[in-house]
Amino acid sequence: MIEISHLTKKIGRSVILDDISFSVRKGEVLGFLGPNGAGKSTTMKIITSFWSPTAGSVKIAGLDAATDSLATRRLIGYLPETVPLYEEMRVYEYLKFIAEIRGLEKDRIKDRLRAVAEQCGLRTVMRQPIEELSKGYRQRVGLAQAIMHEPEILILDEPTTGLDPNQIVEIRELIKTIGREKTVIFSTHILGEVSATCDRAIIINKGRLAGEGSPQELAAKAGAKELIYAKIKGPRADVEKSLAALENAVNVTVTDQESADIFGYEIEPRAGVDLRESLSQAVMKQGWSILEFNKKKISLEDVFRELTK
Repeated sequence: MIEISHLTKKIGRSVILDDISFSVRKGEVLGFLGPNGAGKSTTMKIITSFWSPTAGSVKIAGLDAATDSLATRRLIGYLPETVPLYEEMRVYEYLKFIAEIRGLEKDRIKDRLRAVAEQCGLRTVMRQPIEELSKGYRQRVGLAQAIMHEPEILILDEPTTGLDPNQIVEIRELIKTIGREKTVIFSTHILGEVSATCDRAIIINKGRLAGEGSPQELAAKAGAKELIYAKIKGPRADVEKSLAALENAVNVTVTDQESADIFGYEIEPRAGVDLRESLSQAVMKQGWSILEFNKKKISLEDVFRELTK
C-alpha cells in the first residue's frame, strides 16, 4: 500500500532523513517510533505531500506522491501533531466545511457527518464551538476530519500528545477501531501506545532506520537477551557462586539489595534453555529462600533504548 524508497531530506546542511526505506501493508497499523527530532514528522509530511524529499520516492497504492500528489492525497487522511481547527466554528460547521472541500456530494454530506460523529464520539458536542472543547475532544474532531472522505490510509502524527491518561485510552481505542478498516501509520515517541495499538513498529534515530518488525523481532535485532530474575535470601557470595555454577547459566549479575542477606539476581540462560527448575532446585538444596522469581520480559522500552542510544 505504501512504499518508501531511499527517502532523504536535507534542510541547508542538516540531514533530517538519511536514505530510509520501508513499506506498509494494506490493513496494517504501523507504529513509527523515534526520539524527538528523529525525523518522524518530516517523514509524515513527505508521505502526505506537504513537503518534497531531497531524494528518494514515496508510492501510495502504486502512485508517486511527488508526480501524482493530488491523487495520493485523496487516498490519505492526515492528523498532524498540531490539529488545524477553526476554533470559532462549531463542530458541525467545521466538519461540514471539511466534507465540502473534500468534494463529497451534497446528498452524502449529512449521512457522512452523522457517521463520523458516531464513530468519533462527537454526537453530544456537534453544536458546540470548537474553542470550548477539551483537548481530548479536539483530537476527536481532528480524527473526524481525517476520515471524513473515507480514505484508505490514515496518517496520525503524535495523536495523544498533551492528553491526560483517560483521554489517551479513549483516543487509543478509537484508533484501534478505525485501524480495523484502514491502513494506519501512527507516529509517536510513547512506546506504550505502539504496544497497545500497532501490528508492527519501525524505529528511526537521527534520520536513519534503526529497527523494524514486531516487538519480538526488534528485540532479536537489538541483541536483547532473555533473563531470569530471582530475589534470594542467603549469603550473597555463596548464592552468586551457586547460580554461576548452574550448567546452562551464561552470566549472573547482582541487581539490587533489600537487606543484609536478601539480594536480587539476573541470570542469563543459554539460548533456548529454561533454567527456572534447575535454579529453584539449587537454591532449595542449600536451604535458601526464593522471595521473588520470574522471567524478565523484554519490553519495547528496552529495545528502543538499545537501538537509539
